[in-house]
Amino acid sequence: MAPRYSLVLPGGGPNYGWSADHTFVKVSSADTGGQYTVMEDNLKANFALGLHLHRYHAETFYILEGSVDFYVDDDWMTATTGTCLHVPPGTKHACIMSQGCEAARMLMIYQPSGFDQFLAELAQMDEADFADEARMAALNDKYDIVSIGPVPERAVS
Repeated sequence: MAPRYSLVLPGGGPNYGWSADHTFVKVSSADTGGQYTVMEDNLKANFALGLHLHRYHAETFYILEGSVDFYVDDDWMTATTGTCLHVPPGTKHACIMSQGCEAARMLMIYQPSGFDQFLAELAQMDEADFADEARMAALNDKYDIVSIGPVPERAVS
């Protein structure tokens, strides 16, 4: 009889390496029947994720190591190791590595699932696909990603 659980060891799981981060799927859409996905994201110094929202799914970020600046509903905050941030559906947000932080690692929970499938589709694309605005818009729509713009400027205090 096949086990009813999944075990993913450190460094394991489907993974996607990008220029600014390397993501590992720890609990997939298939594991949860589409209810949620758990991923580990290893951020590099140049990581930045532009302003966007999701109409139907929530994201939870738990910082395992390092420091990440989040922009959520017009507020800037710095999330350090041990910080947990929950972003409900319909909430605009962006994030960027904190100044002076060279690397960070965070656990991400998506509910309902689907982001793992988005990354799997991205991994199959080439540069021409990424440059195809209609294709990217359709993919974003399919996975509930509403792009709003770049990471907002952060006022220096």
